[in-house]
Amino acid sequence: MCKTEIGKGLTPQSSSGSKMFANKAIRITVPVLTVAGWLAAIAPSMAITASYNNEYLVCAGRIIRAGEGVTEQAIAQACARSLRPRDLASCVIDIKNKTEIVAADALANCSQARRPKDYGSCVVDVSQNFQKTVRPEDLQLDKEATKQQVLTYCGRSLLPVSFAECVVGLRTEIKNLAPTQVLDTCIDGSDRIGGLPPSSTLLPTQRSTEFSPTFETTPIPGNETSPVPGNQTSPIPANPGSNY
Repeated sequence: MCKTEIGKGLTPQSSSGSKMFANKAIRITVPVLTVAGWLAAIAPSMAITASYNNEYLVCAGRIIRAGEGVTEQAIAQACARSLRPRDLASCVIDIKNKTEIVAADALANCSQARRPKDYGSCVVDVSQNFQKTVRPEDLQLDKEATKQQVLTYCGRSLLPVSFAECVVGLRTEIKNLAPTQVLDTCIDGSDRIGGLPPSSTLLPTQRSTEFSPTFETTPIPGNETSPVPGNQTSPIPANPGSNY
């Protein structure tokens, strides 16, 4: 009885109006949901992109996560002063993860390198080569001193990548070369390639070029010497008695 009365109360006009309202609501709701979903999808990617483009954020974050024993103040100063913050972080992490050098020493030396990425590659290659090609004589060497030598020599080289190739190549083929000897040999060679004389032969008193100044004097007016009249000679005429 109730269903019949309700059904009778609905007219064709009211039903069509409700359908039109529902269609309009759907047409309005769908674009709104689409835009909201699109914004929700791109918001994380925009945040990730902004973070990735900030090299100082990447530098500090990567070193903090991987640099055990390094103070946050040291990380902040190193990243802020670096011209290549992203390369600085890669240098520290590569040395720390691929060698026996601690992160604090890696950060201290990477922050002083002109090209941190090349410097890190040099330290890793040379350190790994010394670990693989250990001679009986090398067992008596101080490991900490050798680590510091590798850090120092890679920093001294003008071409760190070429310097590392020199060390690895000579050390691999010439078994009798001690670590210090091969480092000295290759640093002299890299300096010569870079246009500098070998550091072992250059003395402080030596000069590459000699300067010999040449002074040119100009006579002062009034002090010029004039010939003595008595010393002047007159030409003898060709024909005596004539002026010609």
